[in-house]
Amino acid sequence: MYIRVPATEIASMNTAYTSPKKHAIVAGGSLAGLLAAKVLSKHYSSVTIIEKDSVQRKPEARKGQAQAYHLHALLPAGLQVLSHYFPGFLDDLSSHGVKVLDFASSMNWYCYGGFRKRFPIGIEVIIVSRALLEHVVRERILAMPNIQLVDNTLVKQLTTTDDKQSITGIVTENKNTGQTNLVSADFVMDTSGRGSRTAQWLKELGYGETPVSEVKVNVGYTTRIYTRDPGDAHGESWIISTPIAPGHKRFGAAFPIENNRWMVTVGGWHNDHAPTLETEYLEFVRGLPNPALYDVVSTNKAVGDFIQYKFPFSLRRHYEKLRRFPVGFLVAGDAFSSFNPIYGQGMSSAALQVELLDKLLNEQVPDQDLAKTFFKRSTSIIDVIWSMATGEDFRYPQTSGTRPPGIKLVNKYIEQVHKATTKDEVVCGAFLKVIALLKPPTHLFQPAILWRVLRQGKPK
Repeated sequence: MYIRVPATEIASMNTAYTSPKKHAIVAGGSLAGLLAAKVLSKHYSSVTIIEKDSVQRKPEARKGQAQAYHLHALLPAGLQVLSHYFPGFLDDLSSHGVKVLDFASSMNWYCYGGFRKRFPIGIEVIIVSRALLEHVVRERILAMPNIQLVDNTLVKQLTTTDDKQSITGIVTENKNTGQTNLVSADFVMDTSGRGSRTAQWLKELGYGETPVSEVKVNVGYTTRIYTRDPGDAHGESWIISTPIAPGHKRFGAAFPIENNRWMVTVGGWHNDHAPTLETEYLEFVRGLPNPALYDVVSTNKAVGDFIQYKFPFSLRRHYEKLRRFPVGFLVAGDAFSSFNPIYGQGMSSAALQVELLDKLLNEQVPDQDLAKTFFKRSTSIIDVIWSMATGEDFRYPQTSGTRPPGIKLVNKYIEQVHKATTKDEVVCGAFLKVIALLKPPTHLFQPAILWRVLRQGKPK
């Protein structure tokens, strides 16, 4: 049953439980927050999700989720996490018309002068809008008896013990009435997204300045929905066009999402953004080297208006570098690290972080050690994704940020990998497993792959 619980009822509701760990709060109801609630529900008697937007019992792109109107990718690693926590998850999605495809045989991906090899790889991928994906997960979550959702509610601040060493709850504000409430909790998790205020709150509590890393990319893109004929020759493919950096900046993608629609997103790096006027937009798409994209937008009927989104920089908050961190509190998802969304890594990164939290709770890591352990271990997840995303971004000289040593040499090799994926199934398969987050980037440097890449790069 869908339950929307007023914040004023939460404290009395919690008194019915006798577990030592009674109540957990998740601040933020996006996919990261929903997954966190699922995991915490195994370890706490009750879990409350605090969501700033109004939440309806239907797929929706909410006002506070600007990116939800655009293309999203749940990478295979993230899909595996969701399938683990929600048995029958793929069947749920399929019942809504979501396509479950083979990762390699379903792609129509132009890059570096050719199309990546298509072949069955045995790795499943779903093509779905973020709105429907979150809806399906949220319905599963809210069917659980010990998880509640409080929407239209802001988290204004954290509450602590007198010595400020432990978090004891939050102060909320109802967006409609302005009423504030003190909500007690044994554990609070911030999954509120890129706009998280945790760093500021920690500073005010005496925990110092949280170190941050920024990589400025000035990416912008435009999205539009189109009708799709179920018999469309492109309808069983996800279509991508990526640029040859640094000479080209424009990209595009079209995914056959549920309800027989195409979701098309096109844009570029460093202010080479797609226009929102029909004629200029069509010319932008026509200029992309994958002709399937223009086929989609020129032969199908547009549904709705153009929607534009701008992403100035990737942001990483290094909570693992703080000397101290309060007990009973954690941060995950975009509130922790926000990557260039072009690479579709954010939701899967959040899923892997929450899976790690579950492992630590199962290991019964002491409360006073949980944050330190979580942030330390999560760096192995975030380091990989951050290096992959920013490594590609650093192909452009306009990208600003701390460039890793040897990035030019690495990128020169990865460029050869990209080219080899258009000719060699083995290399393409290795590459896809890496971007799927199923294998580490070092997988591409194994001798067998390295030899095949270098062989493809030799003059004929």
